[in-house]
Amino acid sequence: MHSLLRTIQEPSQLRALPESSLRQLADELRDFTIDTVSRTGGHLGASLGVVELTIALHYIFETPDDRLIWDVGHQSYPHKILTGRRERMSTLRQRHGLSGFTNRGESPYDPFGAGHSSTSISAALGMAMASRHLGIKRRSIAVIGDGAMTAGMVFEALNNAGDYQKQVNLVVILNDNEMSISANVGAFSAYLSRIMSGPMYTRFKGGTGRVLGRISPPLLDAARKAEEHVKGMLTPGTLFEELGFDYFGPIDGHDFNQLLPTLRNVRQLPGPILVHVVTKKGKGFSPAENNPCTYHGVNPFDRRKGVMPAKDVSPSYTQVFAESLVELGRKDPRIMAITAAMPEGTGLSEFNERFPDRFFDVGIAEQHAVTFAAGLACEGYIPVVAIYSTFLQRAYDQLIHDVVLQKLPVVFALDRAGLVGADGPTHAGAYDLTFLRAIPDLVIMAPADENELRHMLATAVSLGKPVALRYPRGSALNLPPETMKVLPVGVGRTLREGTDVALLAVGQPVHVALQAALRLEKEGISVGVFDARFVKPLDGQLIRQAARAKALITLEENTTLGGFGAAVLEFLAEDGILDRGLVIRVWGLPDRFIPHGTQTELRAELELDADGLVGRIKKLLAR
Repeated sequence: MHSLLRTIQEPSQLRALPESSLRQLADELRDFTIDTVSRTGGHLGASLGVVELTIALHYIFETPDDRLIWDVGHQSYPHKILTGRRERMSTLRQRHGLSGFTNRGESPYDPFGAGHSSTSISAALGMAMASRHLGIKRRSIAVIGDGAMTAGMVFEALNNAGDYQKQVNLVVILNDNEMSISANVGAFSAYLSRIMSGPMYTRFKGGTGRVLGRISPPLLDAARKAEEHVKGMLTPGTLFEELGFDYFGPIDGHDFNQLLPTLRNVRQLPGPILVHVVTKKGKGFSPAENNPCTYHGVNPFDRRKGVMPAKDVSPSYTQVFAESLVELGRKDPRIMAITAAMPEGTGLSEFNERFPDRFFDVGIAEQHAVTFAAGLACEGYIPVVAIYSTFLQRAYDQLIHDVVLQKLPVVFALDRAGLVGADGPTHAGAYDLTFLRAIPDLVIMAPADENELRHMLATAVSLGKPVALRYPRGSALNLPPETMKVLPVGVGRTLREGTDVALLAVGQPVHVALQAALRLEKEGISVGVFDARFVKPLDGQLIRQAARAKALITLEENTTLGGFGAAVLEFLAEDGILDRGLVIRVWGLPDRFIPHGTQTELRAELELDADGLVGRIKKLLAR
């Protein structure tokens, strides 16, 4: 069979195809997506679920003139393939390759960059309003999943859009697959599922004509009006229509016979409009359909065998956190666990299995998660909010105003701190030390290994005050486990003495510093290594001890602007040590967004691995 996909370099060529060819194109696009992700890894299930929808949107709308915005971007691989990037898909999420999300710098077909959830409607509304002011007739289309609809920002945008009835050419595509990363939670998701699956909705949907088709036209018209009134109380559209949107659906997101005429009609109507499309995550690849959580984000795999269980390797920091929290939860019934739609990603699934009445998944609602935790803390509980470092950025006001200002004992377990690898700059935990350090009365800790993580978690839940505990993505060191103990707050540890250089590190770089010190020792260079443990409060005595060397270097996997090294510099200046002419350098992440690539590649490029440290220290001493 002639390959259609190979003939498509841009959507204008897609729009030249007859509708009868689109089914074949969808089959080829789905197969190419599976083949690509099996080789590169990435977000598979979400992309497979929108193959037909992607084709239909580019077929009906005049992209890139019409602005097509994908929320988060997990589902954008078919879109990338159809918009001139098919031949580069083998570089997906690879260093110097295509981003795993939409990216404005990558293609004119990506009008808005993404990575975090629930931003698409706000951005699309802004673009639609700009088009109106410019006098340009074009559509702004936001494609958003029902999981992302749980975020408050979505309803802020919907509420605002409703103020501009018939004034903005905005189309919202609600991609309803009953999944975000994990199974969706909350009243909104339950509302959609309950209404669409209920027998009353099924009977009412188009039922009037069948039941009353033989009665006189005036009576039939009255009956249909009554039907519409009752359906208005039952169907999902009621909510959106009350917000000022014209609602269409639900329609089958895998059926071109429903998608194409609906989108074609919508394109002719003034906005704002919401089209409710029902899809299946992982569609067309049975392993992904049957296990959508596993196939949400995958490493490279053999598509004939599917994703294979990981071999026994060192536990991840996430696993160590999860097991430790269960152990602590067993001892203290006051400990509660909270996630914002990431129970698997943050490791809280195990806590949920053991203590379901003390586990809360609040949906994609980081702001609510933090203030909800504050409420629990007010009543004597110890909430542990497990959240990726990059997502805590979204709840900064709540962190300050609702937790720390009120001195509430909420523990923030910040996963994926530092470099995250293939997910790139949208997911990098590069700023938490900086934005957290500015907050008074907040204890900030970073473990060098899994045992320190265990001890720090035990310390955090025992303190009775706000605590942030940050740890990296990836494997721990596979050290023999130690019994958890409470650490003295603000006290670090000396790992080795040295007179030429002192490496004062926090978090993951501590053991990299040890590797570099051992190598430099063989060349006659004496290097001390100090594990700060705490970024706030600092261990002043440890810093003074490290400052006895000829040169002091701070190490962190956080931006150097306002981070751990900056805190050390402030201490040295205040303590008068800088007046003695100490040579000091602050090494960490530079003042720029770090692109995607493996953690190993990025650390090598930034000279934050052992080789890089050895080379940089030699250059420093030579000067």
